[in-house]
Amino acid sequence: MPQQKTQEKNIMYAIAATIVRSRFVIILLFLAAAVYCALSVGRVRVNSDLTFFLSPETETRQGLTIMEEEFTAYAGEDLMIANITYERARALADEIAAMDMVFSVGFDDTPSHYTRASALLSVSFKGTGNDQRVKDAKQEISELLAPYDTYTYSGSLDNYFQQLAREMVGVVLIAAAVIVAILLFTSRSYFEVVIFMIVFVFAALLNMGTNFWLGEISSITNSIAIILQLALAIDYAIIFSHRYQDEALVHDTYKEALIVALAKSILEISSSSLTTISGLVALMLMQFRLGYDLGMVLAKGIVCSLLTVFLLMPGLIMLFPKAIRRTAHKSLIPDIRPWGRFLMRSGFCFVWLFLLILPAAIWCSGHTTYAFNDSSVTELVYNENRAAMHKITDTFAHSTSIALLVPAEDFEKEKLVIREVEALPEIRTATGLADIEVGDGYVLTDRFSPRMFSELMDVSAEEASLLFQAYGLRHEEYQAIFGNAENYQVPLVDMYLFLFDLMDRGVVTLDDARTEEVRDLRETLDMGLDQLRGEHWNRMAFTADVPVEGEESIALVETIRTIAEKQYGKGNVLVIGDVTSARDLHDSYTGDSRLISLLTISFVFMILLVTFRTVVGSAILVFVIQGSIWINFSFPYLEGSVPSFVTNMIVSAIQMGATIDYAIVLMNRYQVLKERLPKKKAMAEAVNQSFPTVLTSGAIMTIAGLLIAYRVSDVYVNHIGLAVGRGAFISVILVLSVLPQLLVLLDKAVDKTRFHIELTGGEGE
Repeated sequence: MPQQKTQEKNIMYAIAATIVRSRFVIILLFLAAAVYCALSVGRVRVNSDLTFFLSPETETRQGLTIMEEEFTAYAGEDLMIANITYERARALADEIAAMDMVFSVGFDDTPSHYTRASALLSVSFKGTGNDQRVKDAKQEISELLAPYDTYTYSGSLDNYFQQLAREMVGVVLIAAAVIVAILLFTSRSYFEVVIFMIVFVFAALLNMGTNFWLGEISSITNSIAIILQLALAIDYAIIFSHRYQDEALVHDTYKEALIVALAKSILEISSSSLTTISGLVALMLMQFRLGYDLGMVLAKGIVCSLLTVFLLMPGLIMLFPKAIRRTAHKSLIPDIRPWGRFLMRSGFCFVWLFLLILPAAIWCSGHTTYAFNDSSVTELVYNENRAAMHKITDTFAHSTSIALLVPAEDFEKEKLVIREVEALPEIRTATGLADIEVGDGYVLTDRFSPRMFSELMDVSAEEASLLFQAYGLRHEEYQAIFGNAENYQVPLVDMYLFLFDLMDRGVVTLDDARTEEVRDLRETLDMGLDQLRGEHWNRMAFTADVPVEGEESIALVETIRTIAEKQYGKGNVLVIGDVTSARDLHDSYTGDSRLISLLTISFVFMILLVTFRTVVGSAILVFVIQGSIWINFSFPYLEGSVPSFVTNMIVSAIQMGATIDYAIVLMNRYQVLKERLPKKKAMAEAVNQSFPTVLTSGAIMTIAGLLIAYRVSDVYVNHIGLAVGRGAFISVILVLSVLPQLLVLLDKAVDKTRFHIELTGGEGE
């Protein structure tokens, strides 16, 4: 055994010596990597749609993929004007409708658009949200409505990304200032804080830049990764710096002290990172791919932090050893031995209080309501767009959009489906190619003969017949030429498209008045086809007076599915929308939440078993941190707030993986001190020795989380930040109160379940 330890020490010493000798080359490599990553940050693609991360097998994801591939999503926005007469609102609607880039304005005197002196204008534009002309049109509308009490809700992501970026810059700057203050307070040398920040900037830049390799990441991940990386990994630099300063006191040269410190720190820091990484790996195993996305980026961030500490930080220390020594100072952290002694003399009161609170916390956390659509999430920070959304939904009836995708094969079936669905009492509007009227009771998908077309277009029968013959020839349908041409029928939409093509090629010419009429018709038809007709699928769109989440909404979706399947066959249609995405997200959460909890606990417990080699001791550490998670997630229930479901899945894994380190620090100190002190004195001293590490890490994570919570308006991001900050604070409290008493109370059980791991050669520990 001594020989094995000596070999291990020699290997780590050789690695450390190589790193220190190669420090200038390593610094140059890090600078080159930093430049590459700085250039790559702007190329990272960000997705704010949670449904993008649903499993490909879900109906919502399949439907959205089809719509992205086959249909065009034109921009739109809802405008609520309060304290206005109907006549004035009608005039404004007409003025907006006359703007060049506005396709239509939905407004009438029904309660859906005008009620209690408030008007709701639903504006559709002639372009996508990225079109600069659409942006200019929105600005023109904004200026027109400036004198009025107006609330504008838009699903556009442009303003969202810009606002989120501005908010996160502010969070990072404030967090950096606060964290520097914490590090100055808990540091041993003022200059080491400068090194800490340099190391973290490089680690963060490496992680952010390499996100480009992942192709696309979520807006949640993109927003919080840098702050969480700082909170999770700053300890590594602190541990190494303090180890170096300890070694500098007993070695003749800075270089030798640095090599020894690095050799000792590599294994210590790597072991410390395993629990954090295990929680992130558990996240990556979620069926809901947001977990993989966030887990991958944060795990990569931990690796970047480890590499930066092990490779870059030694070179920085060798550049400034005198500055570190000259700015050394006495610890500013108070001595809390009196608190440790109080814990050992208070009759295990915190254990009994914890056991009393825990059942209630488990019950409350189990009954916390989670939202599966962002409109249902409780806001922590004011957001103008969401405030407008709530104002609109509070004033007007619920309106939920539902899309139905059917095979592009039979317009008659589509017409029957639309007629039956729009007759449902919950359906407010129905839109489809088979529902667009073209006059005289006809719709766009009706089949027309040459005579019918000549009457509709007011052209001669001969011209209409020639047009139909040309269509039949192109499509190899020779009835129009050799059969009974009057009985030859073509869907009106197809005949229009054929006519437009002939006009573009100069084969057909019309007089000026007719050309203008056809041009207006073509613009309307093109937009309708872009949104409703695909290569393999047709789309029908419905708006329904039902909430996004709830049994009523699910029942309506299933009714629509049943109606469509009567025409197209079972399994041949897709029903998608906010209702189905909320349902699929709920189904994903139900399985993932249990999986993540079990995997995280199992991974962490196995690591603790290998580290401490005691079953009860490892179980106590996991039990206390799991208790902090239950307490953490009982707060939304007690407050009556509704966080997003992703908060629970993500934060429970992060909290277990990260804050278990606080418990590990205390356990390590206690085991060492117990060899030479009575157990109660050993624990009192262990609490005092572990306090600086727990305080530093816990304070950074708590403050970082709370800054995200109350400085970022995105409802997903701020609830995650709140839960992270609150969870870290609760873990610190339990580790410094309940855990010391519990370890002493069960000390005999901890020792009795201790085991040895057999090593090579049959030698034990």
